[in-house]
Amino acid sequence: MTAVAAPSVASLVQSVDWLAIAPPTIAAVVALVVLVADLFLGERRKALLGWVSVAGLAAAALALLPLLDGDRSTFCLKTLKGEQPACSYTADHFTLVIQFLVLAGALLTALLSITGIKDAKNTPRELPEGEFWFLLLSSAAGAALLPASRDLATLVVALEVASLPAFALVGIKRDDRRSSEAALKFFLSSVTATAVTLLGVSFVYATTGTLHLTRIATALMHVDGQFHTLAQAGVALTLVGFAFKTAAAPFHFWVPDTYVGAPLPVAAYLSVIGKAVGFSGIILVTVVAFPSYADVWGPALAALAALTMTVGNVAALRQQATRAYSAVRLLAWSSVGQAGYLLVPIAAAAYSKDADKAIGSTVAYALMYAAVNLGAFAVAALVARTKPLNRISDYRGLYRSRPLAALVLGFFLLCLAGLPPGIIGLFAKVTVFSAAVDAGLGWLAVVMAVNVVIALYYYLQWTATLFRSAEGEQAVQRIPAPLTAAIGLTAVIGVVLSGAPQMVLRFASTGLF
Repeated sequence: MTAVAAPSVASLVQSVDWLAIAPPTIAAVVALVVLVADLFLGERRKALLGWVSVAGLAAAALALLPLLDGDRSTFCLKTLKGEQPACSYTADHFTLVIQFLVLAGALLTALLSITGIKDAKNTPRELPEGEFWFLLLSSAAGAALLPASRDLATLVVALEVASLPAFALVGIKRDDRRSSEAALKFFLSSVTATAVTLLGVSFVYATTGTLHLTRIATALMHVDGQFHTLAQAGVALTLVGFAFKTAAAPFHFWVPDTYVGAPLPVAAYLSVIGKAVGFSGIILVTVVAFPSYADVWGPALAALAALTMTVGNVAALRQQATRAYSAVRLLAWSSVGQAGYLLVPIAAAAYSKDADKAIGSTVAYALMYAAVNLGAFAVAALVARTKPLNRISDYRGLYRSRPLAALVLGFFLLCLAGLPPGIIGLFAKVTVFSAAVDAGLGWLAVVMAVNVVIALYYYLQWTATLFRSAEGEQAVQRIPAPLTAAIGLTAVIGVVLSGAPQMVLRFASTGLF
C-alpha cells in the first residue's frame, strides 16, 4: 500500500495580499488600539478616543482607493492547471462599493456618537467611551469583511463579527431597562437566526463538499437526485440569517424596540450598516453561490419583499405623533418598508438574464438610502438634545427655531418618499420598479406602487409638521461641530446625487462581479 502524503498548509494557501484586506484590517487594528489606550488615558482625555476612531474609519475608507485599478483576491486554494482558483477574499467592484457604504456610514455614525457620548457625560446614562468605540470599530470591521467573503465559513464569521458587538452597543446605556430589554430581544432573535443559517450551511456543504461560493455554484448543478431536497433546504435556510439582518418580515419584530432602546447613533448604524451586511450576504449566496437554484430563492425573496414593504409601511402609518419615541419608531418601521424595496431587485435577478443590472439597482438604492437615512437620524439626534422623548409632535415648529435643520430633514423625508426635490429617491425607486417589470414580476411592481403611495402619507405628514406653528417657545442650543458635520455631509451628498442621480447607478452597477 502506498502512503499518500497530506498536503502542507503552504501548498494550499497563497501569500496574503495585505493591500486587498487593508480596509477591514485597519478598522480592526484601530479597535484594538482604542481598547488598549482606554486603559491608560484619564477621564479628561478619553474624548480623544472618539477622534482616533473617526481617523481610523477615514483611513480604512481611503484604503479603498488603491484597489480601484482591478480585482484582487487572496487566501486562495492552489488548483490544478486550467481550474479557476477558489478564494476566500475578493476585492472586486461589488466589494469596494459595499465597503465604501459601510465605512462611510460608520464614519458618520462616529461623528454622531461623539456628540451623544459628550451629552450623556455626568448623567445616570453615561456611556463608557473606550468600550463604545471598540465595539463600533469591531462591528465595522466585520461589516467591511463580509462583502469580500467568498466562502460560507468566512461569510458566517464576518456576519457574527459585525453582529456581536452590535448587541453590546444596543445595551450599552447603563441602568436603562429599555436598553437592556432591546439588547436581549436583539440577541435572542439573532442567535436563533444564526443557528438556522448554520444548519443551512451544513446542508449545502453535505451536498456539495465545498464552502467556496464559486465551487458551490458548480457543484449544485450536478447534485444527485436523492440530495436535491437537502440542497433546496440548505439554500432556503442559509438565507434566514441574512434576511434577519435586513429586517425582512417575518424576521423584523426586533427592529422597533431595538431602535428605541439603543442610543440614537447606534440605531442609525443598525438601520444602514446592518442592512448593508444583510443585503450583501443575500446577494453573494444567491447570485454567486446558488444561481442554479433560482427557482427556490427567487419566489421566496419576491414574497419576502412584498410582505416586508407592506408590514413596514402599514406599521409606520399607525404611529401616533404624541407617543413617546414615535419619531424613532417611525424611522424603524420605515427602514423595514425600505428593506422590502431593496429586496425587489435581488428577487428579480432570479428571473432576469442580466443579474448584474438587477443587483446594481439594489446597490444604488442602498447608497441613496444610507445617505438620507443617516441624515434623518442625525436631525433626530439634534432634536433629542432638547426633546429626549423624540415624539413626532416635538418636531412641530422646527422650521421656526432651526430653519436649516427643518429644511434638511424635510429633504431627507421627501427622498425616502421618492418625491421632488428628492430626485435621488425618485430615481432609486424607479430603478427598482423597472427591475421588477423587466424580470416579469408585474405583481410585485404593483405591490411596490401601492406601498409607495401608503408611505407618501406618513412622510408628508411628518414633513408638514416641521412647518406648522409651534406650541410654546422652542428651546435652542448650539449645535456641536461633529453633529453639524454629520448633518451637513449627508445633506450635501443628497443634494449632489439629486442633481446627477445616474452617477449612483453607474457607480453601483459597473462590473459588479
